[in-house]
Amino acid sequence: MSKEIYITDYNCVTPLGFNVDSNWNALLEGQSGVALHKIIDNQDAFYASMIDSDKLNEEFNRFFTQHTINFTRLEKMLLLSLQPLAEKHSISEDTAFILSTTKGNISLLKNQSELPEGVYLSKLAEKIADFFGFKTKPIIVSNACVSGVMAISVAKNMIQAGKYKDAFVIAGDELSEFVISGFNSFQAIGSGPCQPYDKNRDGINIGEAAAAVYITSCHCEEQSDEAISQNEKFRFKVLGDSAVNDANHISGPSRTGDGLYASIKNAMTEAKVSPEQIDFISAHGTATLYNDEMEAIAFNRMDLQHIPLNSMKGYYGHCLGASGLLESIISMESALHSTLLPSKNFEETGVTQPLNIIKENQTAEIKYILKTASGFGGCNAAVVLEKC
Repeated sequence: MSKEIYITDYNCVTPLGFNVDSNWNALLEGQSGVALHKIIDNQDAFYASMIDSDKLNEEFNRFFTQHTINFTRLEKMLLLSLQPLAEKHSISEDTAFILSTTKGNISLLKNQSELPEGVYLSKLAEKIADFFGFKTKPIIVSNACVSGVMAISVAKNMIQAGKYKDAFVIAGDELSEFVISGFNSFQAIGSGPCQPYDKNRDGINIGEAAAAVYITSCHCEEQSDEAISQNEKFRFKVLGDSAVNDANHISGPSRTGDGLYASIKNAMTEAKVSPEQIDFISAHGTATLYNDEMEAIAFNRMDLQHIPLNSMKGYYGHCLGASGLLESIISMESALHSTLLPSKNFEETGVTQPLNIIKENQTAEIKYILKTASGFGGCNAAVVLEKC
């Protein structure tokens, strides 16, 4: 029988706040981090979700007053997201360190004639891991926009396989001229705040964030009641996971939703959860024409069209490798608070298949969560979480 795997702690750093509570309160009030930002010289401002650099530095200096190492903006975000978890949970020879990111320190390439060491994802992971004293070799998950969801899967499967006893998973990406230019070349950036699944959607907003979760197998019988109450105020079981690549196109999603459909089906089969048992779907919802349509088709193929669903992109923008982990954290907060958050900026359905898009804050009992993600290159991922 496979070990039961739990998420027992998490944290996030976003434009809406530097911890989970501040983010949740902002979301309840309908606040969004998306605003106009000047990112590329000699070009108009873009709608994007950006962390205030002054506030980031102030928060970083408050927690890391003794450091003598130079850290990039992204590294500061990652350190702040992981710091409270590393304080509460011990790091052993059997603890995994997993980093999810799409582009890492890509901003270091600007105005450089040679590749700086810090731009390599392996060096970024080592720098963060060494700072906190991790003893195992870092694991990097960099698979486009499904990286954050896949990192949860990697932790789950490696613990179940006996490679590790527990894992810290962190995810982060920052706004950069490189990423904005890339999406702009596809004409994929929205002209205003993004509108996932809406008939007037016209593209994404890029965002930035860092997130961290602590994942462990069940050792309840080995812990005192006090330890459980301190370290496990909540627990979410990772019931099932899957990642499927439909190899449709280098950037365009499958028109039939094959990869996402297969990912969801596999994850729900492993979780032994039927469509009617799912209480909430935290979808990818980028607000591009083809992605949202593909998701609607895949959800309908799985008979999930009646399940309450939202996209967090209207609040945070698309945070690339951080999005899946951040949105998983917010979905777990939704379950803890028995509250469904609306899909911001959604007004009128713009996909051909029916979906139950959440339009306002709602009270609901949430036990089973389906989190999905899709990305460039035909990659798709899904996880099923259970509130314990």
